[in-house]
Amino acid sequence: MEPVRTCLGCRSRADKSTLLRVVAVDGAVIPDPSATLPGRGAWVHPTTECVEKSIVRKTFGRALRVSSSLATEQILALVESPRGSTAGESPQTVGTSSEAPQRKG
Repeated sequence: MEPVRTCLGCRSRADKSTLLRVVAVDGAVIPDPSATLPGRGAWVHPTTECVEKSIVRKTFGRALRVSSSLATEQILALVESPRGSTAGESPQTVGTSSEAPQRKG
């Protein structure tokens, strides 16, 4: 069973592989697609809608436990880009494979 996380934007629960982890580094929200950066992380669907809701509701600061305002330009640019991610995957497929599962045995 895959771990489940809650999206900051839409507040729905989803598998960890369908969400994008973000962390606060030097006053900015930084995407962490590999989920390996140190520090407290938060999870959001890699869609413009969920990221914008998170910005409007100021949930990044609360979830990351940062008292100062955070720069969100980098995460917003990532989800608005045509490629969707630095790994070359579309926002809808971050962390998932586009191939059909192969049968074992």
